[in-house]
Amino acid sequence: MSVAVLIPCYNESLTIQKVVRDFREALPEADIYVYDNNSTDHADELAREAGAIVRYERRQGKGNVIRTMFREIQADCYIMVDGDDTYEASYAREMADLVLQGRADMVIGDRLSTSYFTENKRPFHNAGNVLVKNLVNRFFHGQVTDIMTGYRAFSHIFVKSFPVLSKGFEIETEMTIHALDKNMSVTSLPVSYRDRPAGSVSKLNTYSDGLRVISTIFKLLKDYKPLQFFSAIALLLMVVALILVMPILIEYSRTGLVPRFPTLFVAGFSALSSILLFSCGLILDTENKHSRQAFELQLNIIEMLWKPDR
Repeated sequence: MSVAVLIPCYNESLTIQKVVRDFREALPEADIYVYDNNSTDHADELAREAGAIVRYERRQGKGNVIRTMFREIQADCYIMVDGDDTYEASYAREMADLVLQGRADMVIGDRLSTSYFTENKRPFHNAGNVLVKNLVNRFFHGQVTDIMTGYRAFSHIFVKSFPVLSKGFEIETEMTIHALDKNMSVTSLPVSYRDRPAGSVSKLNTYSDGLRVISTIFKLLKDYKPLQFFSAIALLLMVVALILVMPILIEYSRTGLVPRFPTLFVAGFSALSSILLFSCGLILDTENKHSRQAFELQLNIIEMLWKPDR
């Protein structure tokens, strides 16, 4: 059984060598890959000196790096970890075993159940992580304890069937939603988290990247659950239409007159829009079911090509 450790890297010269060495010690049989994303601090050279296989992704953004990683590397188990030394390598063995034993397609390194809220010093990150977790679990009926963690383990079938669409830090949210929607086995493992060492700067912007993450949740809700998404909007528009039209109907029943034609027109267009949106949701939901059927067949093909002896 082969294991690959995947480390996205952008200007992590202070920590990258320690991360590579720690994971080499924790998983001596693993191939450790560092994908440099246009670093200017010679992090790639330091990673190579520490014994990592260094490759490059010129398109900026963590999502772009992971897309290339997943496409290029073949393994039975993939461990993904950030290069900032905020996660302990000692958990990697247990995470890999969960995947290699077939007990999980994705293992989530859960920071929020341990030390994250005390170690993290960046304002609003705590509240942001909780908000994202609650939104994803609410919309996609999950029980995931940490959505934004950068410490995960994946099975081969997850990596090769996951369509990476995000370019930046919203990639973790996309991974989680994909696993929940496609009914893959997801397990959380509490892991210790430590804040970045002095001099190491986070690349995550609290506000702009946070908005991208929340936007990604709603976009994926539209894509994965179109009936639920469009029905909610349709219901809102129908309520607006009823609120507008009821006084007109009451007035008409009393006097036989319709004194507010503009309001009546707005109510009519609102009701018509509601019906159209609900119809779109029904059509897209049918297409989504066909897509899920095709995905299940794709999984069988991936499994057969990777392990033809089964």
